[in-house]
Amino acid sequence: MKINWGLGIALFYSLFVVVFVFLTWKSTTYDNSLVDKDYYQKDLAYQKHYDKLVNAKSLDIDLKIIELPQKQEIGFYFPSTLGKASGQIHFFCPSNSAADFKIRVETNTEATQFVPVEGLKKGLWKVKVDWQANGQAFYKEESVVL
Repeated sequence: MKINWGLGIALFYSLFVVVFVFLTWKSTTYDNSLVDKDYYQKDLAYQKHYDKLVNAKSLDIDLKIIELPQKQEIGFYFPSTLGKASGQIHFFCPSNSAADFKIRVETNTEATQFVPVEGLKKGLWKVKVDWQANGQAFYKEESVVL
């Protein structure tokens, strides 16, 4: 069977339309739930976030985030020289946004806090600590593999 140039052009354009429709349909089924809903407001407030990062880098004793597998918990060791810390700890799971959760910073008398991780999904977690002490704001982010 011989294909003339008119039929070839028609097949080419038909194939182009089929591929274009398929890619359009495929893009609508993409799960973009890991993108923040309020990303624009977060972008506008980035200078405050940057100031917190600079404050955290300037500390003599940094916040330590240590996984304690034998106790199935994560220890947060805040600098005791700054006094009582307050703020929020955000556990971010990059592979499943439904597993994310936040807790308040509630240190004991030794400026430490322990968070149990028993029952959490295994894998990579990003621990984001946004905290205040002694009138200054700080931020630290660290990856933990459970």
